[in-house]
Amino acid sequence: MILVIAAALAAAEPAGLGDAVQAIQAGRFEQARLMLDTAVRAGAQGDQVDRLQADLAFRTGDWATAYARYEKLAALHPGETLTLERTGIAAFMLGKYQRASSALTMATALPGASWRAWNARGAAADMAKDWADADLAYARATELAPDHAELLNNRGWSLMLRGQWADALPLFERAAGLDPKSKRIADNLELARAAVAEDLPRRLAGETDTAWAARLNDAGVLAASSGDRQRAIAAFAQAIEARTQWFDRAANNLAIVQNRE
Repeated sequence: MILVIAAALAAAEPAGLGDAVQAIQAGRFEQARLMLDTAVRAGAQGDQVDRLQADLAFRTGDWATAYARYEKLAALHPGETLTLERTGIAAFMLGKYQRASSALTMATALPGASWRAWNARGAAADMAKDWADADLAYARATELAPDHAELLNNRGWSLMLRGQWADALPLFERAAGLDPKSKRIADNLELARAAVAEDLPRRLAGETDTAWAARLNDAGVLAASSGDRQRAIAAFAQAIEARTQWFDRAANNLAIVQNRE
């Protein structure tokens, strides 16, 4: 029965759209783009075309186009989990963090939300420093996909944002074991190891980026004055991260798109 329905739907598709779907899934993006352009010129239109154009933009990292098209689809079909998930991810990549959070919260409230949706919700919560929601989201994502390197990396990064070096370290180690070629994961692992080895100050509850950076800097000054060069270097490096880049490195949290489908 399912095969009959699928065949009927395929037969009803405008020419070229089925092939465009396959091209996108196979990563043949330029071919998919040409097929879609041809189909549109031949009169194809509607949700299916909009969805394929959104999917193509998402897969190629054209976040502005993906966001605009998924936002339109989400308004028309508010109960579609994947549409909301990708709306949220595209919004995140564009720096629209409030919209990302709202879309991903809606996506994860629907049946069948994927680990990617929960993982992205964790990333959005990190940007808002909502650690409780980040922990909830990453925990749910881990239940669904316990052995994904990008998820382990993101959980580790979330803990690093809070100064919980020792807790982050084993997550980065597991992530590096699963994806030894990832430079981002390797860099984060090195950062965590340095922080743990040099026993840097942990972030206090409610502490601002500026205040924490100042304490790290003070620890570096004390280490330097006592001749502890390695601890001084680690402390100063962390202070710079905390003050100027800590929350701007959204790419660490958006490893989720590495496996987008």
